[in-house]
Amino acid sequence: MSDAVAQADTRGPETRGLGARLWAYQAERFPLLKHGVLIAAFGASAVCLSALLRGGAPNLMAIAVAVLVLFGFFLQLRVADEHKDNADDTKFRPERPVPRGLVKLSELRGLAIGVGLAQIGLTVALDWRLIGPLLLVWAWMAVMTREFFAPAWLKKRPMIYMVSHMAIMPLIDLYATACDWLPAGVALHESFGLTLGAFLLLSLVNGAAIEIARKSWAPEMEREGVETYSRLWGAERAGIVVMALVLTGLALSAFINVRSGAGAVVLVGLMIVTMFAAWTAIDYAGTPAARQVKQMETGTAVFVLGNYLLLGVIPLLLSLLPA
Repeated sequence: MSDAVAQADTRGPETRGLGARLWAYQAERFPLLKHGVLIAAFGASAVCLSALLRGGAPNLMAIAVAVLVLFGFFLQLRVADEHKDNADDTKFRPERPVPRGLVKLSELRGLAIGVGLAQIGLTVALDWRLIGPLLLVWAWMAVMTREFFAPAWLKKRPMIYMVSHMAIMPLIDLYATACDWLPAGVALHESFGLTLGAFLLLSLVNGAAIEIARKSWAPEMEREGVETYSRLWGAERAGIVVMALVLTGLALSAFINVRSGAGAVVLVGLMIVTMFAAWTAIDYAGTPAARQVKQMETGTAVFVLGNYLLLGVIPLLLSLLPA
C-alpha cells in the first residue's frame, strides 16, 4: 500500500466547512494558479487572434468573459471527471478527495451549477448569441460524462476515446474566438474561417499533447487500475507520439502565423518552444525515469503556453505599437 493510500485510510472524518474543503480540493485536483495561467493564455489568445485576423482591436470585456467562462468550462470538466471516474477512484485511488470524503459529488455538482449560472450571466452580458456556442460545449460535456453511451466500446479503443474527449477543445476554442468575431459582426468568410479553423485544430493537438504527456509515467510510477499511455503503448512510443503532436502543432501554428502576418520573430519563438517540448518528449522516450516524466509534462505546458501567447496576444500587442 502506498503512503498516500495509507494516509487516506487513517484520516478522520472531515469537519471543516465547505469553503475550506473546496479550497483544499482545488489544491489537489484543480490548482488555480497552474491551470489559471494556461486558461488565461488560451482565452486571451483566442480573442486576440480573432481581432488580429479581422484587423481590429479586442474588447477588454470580450477577453475577460472568454477567460472567465473558459475557466468555468475546465472546472466543470474536472467535476464531470470526478463523477465519471468515481467507481475506479474508489477502488484504486482511495486517497483522492472524493473517495476519502474531503468533498461529496453533490457538493461538486452544486459548484458546477453555480459556475454555470455565472457563465450564462457573463455570456449574455457580452452578446446573447454566444449562448449557442456555450450550449454546444455543455452538450458535448454531458455526453462525454456518459462516455457517449458506449463506455465498454470506447474503453477498448483508447485512441478513439482520447480523440472523442479532446474534441471538446475546439468547441471551447470556438466559444472563445466567438467572444470577439460574433459581437464584431464578422462573417466566417473563407480567409478568416480557414485560419480560425486551423486555430481550432491546434487546440485539439495541444490538448492531446498535454493529455498524453501527463499520463505517460516511469515504470515504477505505474499503478493498478490507472490507465496510462506508457502502459498502453510503452514509454518509447508514448514519447514519440508527444513529439509528433508538438511538431504537428508547429506546422499549424506556422500556418496561422503566416496568415495573421505576425512576422518572423514570432515564428522563431514558436520554433524554440516546440523544439524544447520535442526534446523533452524524446528524452522521456529514451529514458522513462521520474525526472524525464516531469520534464516532458513541463515541456508540453511550455509549448502550449508559448503557442497561445505567440499566436494571439503578443502579435496583437506588437501590431498596436507605433510604427
